[in-house]
Amino acid sequence: MNLPDDFVEKMKSLLQDEAESFFAIYNEEKANGLRLNPLKTIEEQFLSTFPIPLERVPFCSTGFYYPAESQPGKHPYHMAGLYYIQEPSAMFVAEVLDANPGEKVLDLCAAPGGKSTQIAAMMNNTGFLLANEIHPKRVKALSENIERLGITNALVTNETPERLAERFFGYFDKILVDAPCSGEGMFRKDPEAVNYWSCDHVEKCAHGQQHILEAAYAMLKEGGILVYSTCTFSPEENEQTVEKFLQNHPDIALLPIEKHHGIQPGKTEWTKTNLQEISYTARLWPHYVKGEGHFVAKMKKMGPTREWKGKTATANATKQQLREYETFEKEFLHWKCERTIYAFEQHLFALPDGCPNFDGLKVIRPGLHLGEVKKKRFEPNHALALALTRNNVKASINLEANEQECMKYLRGETLQTGNDNGWVLVTVDGHSLGWGKEVKGTLKNYYPKGLRILS
Repeated sequence: MNLPDDFVEKMKSLLQDEAESFFAIYNEEKANGLRLNPLKTIEEQFLSTFPIPLERVPFCSTGFYYPAESQPGKHPYHMAGLYYIQEPSAMFVAEVLDANPGEKVLDLCAAPGGKSTQIAAMMNNTGFLLANEIHPKRVKALSENIERLGITNALVTNETPERLAERFFGYFDKILVDAPCSGEGMFRKDPEAVNYWSCDHVEKCAHGQQHILEAAYAMLKEGGILVYSTCTFSPEENEQTVEKFLQNHPDIALLPIEKHHGIQPGKTEWTKTNLQEISYTARLWPHYVKGEGHFVAKMKKMGPTREWKGKTATANATKQQLREYETFEKEFLHWKCERTIYAFEQHLFALPDGCPNFDGLKVIRPGLHLGEVKKKRFEPNHALALALTRNNVKASINLEANEQECMKYLRGETLQTGNDNGWVLVTVDGHSLGWGKEVKGTLKNYYPKGLRILS
C-alpha cells in the first residue's frame, strides 16, 4: 500500500523494533469476519447448514472468520438477519461493554450498526437501546441493519451529542462512544481512509473526541459504564484522549480490560503524564491479532449524578388504528404486541420497554415498525416479519436457501402455492425472510423493492 510518509515516520518512531512486523501486514490480505445473531439463530444449527467454512474469532463469542473469496453478503441467511458482516477486531468492543438484558444503553456514534446490533443481542431485545448517528446518510444504514437483525428494543436517532445530553442527563447505565477517528486501523479494509489522513486530521479528530466524551459523561448515571473506542493507532486519539478525559473528571475510574489472544495493553509511555493505569486499556494490533487496528478503554462513573427527571413515552395511536392492527393480529398471528404502540401518522411502532419521551428529537426508527393503516386495513411492515418466527404466525411458507424458489422470492417474483391464507410469513430454512399474501393459490410478493436482488 502507498501509505502517507508522515504516517510511516510516525509509526516507525512509535513502534521502533516492532515497526517492521507492523508494516509487513500491509502486504497481507485483511481478515474477514461475520458475527452470528443469537436473536435469530443457534450456533450449532447455523453451522450445520451454512455452506461457507468458518473459523472462530477468539475474542468474540459469536464471531467467525470467513475466506476472502466467499460472499456471505449474497446468501439468503444474510437477508434474513442471521449474521452481520463485521471487521473482526471491531467485535471486541461490545464484548467489553457487556450490556445486559433490561439495561438502558446508548451507542452514541452507531452507524452502520455492527456494535448496536451486537449490544441489542446481548440485551436479548429487552431494556432500552438508543442508537444514534449524527450523519443523515449513515443513519439510514444503521436503521436498515437494526431492522434486518430483528432488533425491537432500539430507538434510532439522528442527533448531535449535545442535544441528546440535554435530554438524557444521568439516564444511561452503559454508553459506548465508538468515536469518529482518523481511521489508521482501517487502511487495509478501506484504502480511501489513506487519502483523508494527515497529522492535522489526527489533531482535529482528537479535539472532536473530547467533545463527544463530555456529552457521554453528562448522560451516564452514577455507577454507569462508559466504553471509548477508535479504529486508529494514534496515541493522540487513544491514550492521550482518555488521559485528558480522566483529568477533566476525577470521578471517572479506568477499569482493567481482560486481554487475551494477542490483545495488548495501552502504552504508558504514550501518555503525557506517564499514566500507569492506561495499561488497563486494550489495543488490537494487526500484527498481533487476526484483524485490523482498534483501541478500547472501559471507565466507570464513581461520583454522584443528578437523577434523570424525564418522562416516558406514551401511546398516541387512535382507537381506529389500534382496532385495524388488532384485527390483523387476531387473524394472522399467534403473537400479541405487549408494548406501547406509537403512531407516526398512519405508521404504527411498538416502542422499546420503558422508552423515554422523544418529542422534538430527530427519530428515524422508534422501536419495531409494526406496519401501516391503509383505508381501514392494516398492512404489516417488513420489520415485523423479521422480528417474528414461524411459531408467531398462523401461516408460513418455507423456502430452502439453495433452491430457485428462494431466489425468485428475493427478486420480488410471485410464487404459486395453491393456498388462500392471506398474510403469510415467508421463511428460508425456517428463518423469517419477509411477507407474502396468498390469494387464490398465488403468493403476492411483499419483499421490499429496495432490498430485492436484481439478477
